[in-house]
Amino acid sequence: MLLGIISDTHGSVRAWREALAGPLAAADQIFHGGDLLYHGPRNPFPSEYDPQELALLINQCSVPVFAVRGNCDSEVDQMLLAPVLQCPYLLADHPRGRILVTHGHHFNYQAAQALAGRLGVKIWISGHTHEPLLEQKGALIFLNPGSPALPKGDLPRRSVALISSEEIQLIDIDASRPLKVFKF
Repeated sequence: MLLGIISDTHGSVRAWREALAGPLAAADQIFHGGDLLYHGPRNPFPSEYDPQELALLINQCSVPVFAVRGNCDSEVDQMLLAPVLQCPYLLADHPRGRILVTHGHHFNYQAAQALAGRLGVKIWISGHTHEPLLEQKGALIFLNPGSPALPKGDLPRRSVALISSEEIQLIDIDASRPLKVFKF
C-alpha cells in the first residue's frame, strides 16, 4: 500500500492538481494533515485559490482521502467536503507500524512521544508549519509533508510525502525529486 501524505493546501487548486498528477499519482490512499480550503488570515492567497473548486476536486478524487482538522478549517468547510475533518487525530495501521495524523498546531515532542507510546504509534504525521520534516527521535518517526501551496522556511519548497513498506520520501513537487528519504 502506497500512502500519499499532503497538508496545508489552503484552497489551492493548483497545489492539489499538481500533487495528484505528480508525486501522489500512484497513491492508494491520501492522508491530509489539515488546512484544506481556507488560506488563513496570516497567509497570502495561494496560486489558483478556489476553495469551492478544491472541495469538489477532493470529493471527486478517485483515491480515498482521509483528513484531519487544521487550525484554518471550520465547520462550514465540512459542509462542502466528503472526508470528515472535524477530528483532530487520525489513526491508521500500516505494515511498518501504526500511523497518527494530526495538524500539529498543538505540537511538542514530549507530548507527541508520550501519546505515541500509549497508542503504539510508530509514525507521527503533522502539518501546520509548511516546512518539510522527516526525522527519527527514539523509536518514533516524525513526518511533516510541508505544503504544496504555501511553502515556508529557509529554502521554501512545495512538497508532499509518500509512505511505502520500504521507505518514506519527502518529495519536492517542482523538482520532481526526493528532498529526504527514510529507509525502514
